[in-house]
Amino acid sequence: MNAHTPSAATLVGALSLGGDGPTVVVKDCIDIAGTVTGCGSKTFAMQAPATQNADLVDALLKAGCRIVGKANMHEIAFGMTGVNGFTGTPVNPNWPDRIPGGSSSGSAVAVASGLCDFAVGTDTGGSVRQPATCCGVIGIKPTYGRISRKGLTPRDSSLDCPGILARDMEMLTKGMMAIDPTFKSETLSLAPKLGRIKSEGVDAEVGDPLVYALMDAYPDMPYEILPSFEAAFDAGMVVMSHEMAQEFGPLLDQGAPFGADIAARLANAQKITEVQRAEAEEVRTRFTAEVDALLEHYDALVTPSLPTVPPTFTEAKDPQNVLSLTRFQRPFNLSGHPAITLPARSNTGLPIGLQIIGRKGEDAGLCAIASWIASCIPLFQSKDLTQ
Repeated sequence: MNAHTPSAATLVGALSLGGDGPTVVVKDCIDIAGTVTGCGSKTFAMQAPATQNADLVDALLKAGCRIVGKANMHEIAFGMTGVNGFTGTPVNPNWPDRIPGGSSSGSAVAVASGLCDFAVGTDTGGSVRQPATCCGVIGIKPTYGRISRKGLTPRDSSLDCPGILARDMEMLTKGMMAIDPTFKSETLSLAPKLGRIKSEGVDAEVGDPLVYALMDAYPDMPYEILPSFEAAFDAGMVVMSHEMAQEFGPLLDQGAPFGADIAARLANAQKITEVQRAEAEEVRTRFTAEVDALLEHYDALVTPSLPTVPPTFTEAKDPQNVLSLTRFQRPFNLSGHPAITLPARSNTGLPIGLQIIGRKGEDAGLCAIASWIASCIPLFQSKDLTQ
């Protein structure tokens, strides 16, 4: 399979809505009037079609975009592999033996396959940035609350953000402008000041190329420490699980036909106590303050996108090979800061990525920083890393 042959499971439905602008694929947890919001789940596949568009869909149409399909996804956006036994698993077009990532699997594959100009996904704990990295494309999680979540499933989340996936920064910026009319493109006149977050547990195949690339551009770039980084990863899972249990737990109790992996995750999520949630919120407050304080000294912070290369499907059957994939991404869902991932390739040709974190509300500035890195640092200079 090449980068322009999408798998049959990439989309759950083809559409032709809107104008003659950029072509867009929208994740199937986002309401489009007249279509079923299936959420990659047998539980929702037979529900009535949505009666109105999600706010961001109206924004896309108003911007003149053409929506060409609804993207497959990990069931109810509660998984990192993209493997879906009900709707099928989108095939990672350049690395078909490796997971496409989740939960916005179809969105990432659609972009990497050239099926659309950009795609819309959602990111609760890395669900745009992780599949973007797995499939070799760019993905952004905006500042929490910047983009309306009206018309999205889950309906309530203190973590989840709609985000954009694209093959280059120019198109990603167009996508952000389409879903957020207040977004104005920015450019940099000087090199940004970057702070490198000390990140433990990174495989050499991932870390070495990123470190060498950054050191060439920033020979004196120091490591910075976020004391609550690891705690924020764990707290993010507590908050996510607690909120997913509140929304989907009643359906599980009623015998809804969730897939076995999702049913097990929801059952475990129902065990989260109010005390655990309160403790997680304390971590959120502390970690957010740490990130804000560090960003007073830097234009942006950087980490690896993933600690390892994406696992093969065989490797992903072992939960230990999956659980830590979003260890550098999920903390910034908890804090609400915008974050973007730029793709690159390891020395063996496998997908890796650089995550860039910006100040809250300064999403356009973050995109300008990512554009500078993508144009000035050789590891990230290819406009289309899906080739």
